[in-house]
Amino acid sequence: MPEKYDELKLKVNEELHQLELEIEGHIALIKYKIDGQHLFLIHTEVPAELRGKGAGNAIIEKALHYAKDKGYKIIPICPFVQAYLKRHPDWNEIVAENAERFIH
Repeated sequence: MPEKYDELKLKVNEELHQLELEIEGHIALIKYKIDGQHLFLIHTEVPAELRGKGAGNAIIEKALHYAKDKGYKIIPICPFVQAYLKRHPDWNEIVAENAERFIH
């Protein structure tokens, strides 16, 4: 994650079921669902103004830290999150064992 995003705080918007990261006045987000101890990461959106600036990786990394801190196992439905996890296998410990059955 680019260091310039280290200080930014992840906002959990429970009403809209999304994790949000405000960067330069724009909101990058990941739609989520919680079911028991599973955190489904459903869809990632990065505004056009933030593309190519590491915002997508930043919100994914913050979402993974959030899941780990809360004791959730993640189910990465979002292809962007899946690609991130392939590049960062050190996060595999928080991926739910049965996650692949949810991935299409």
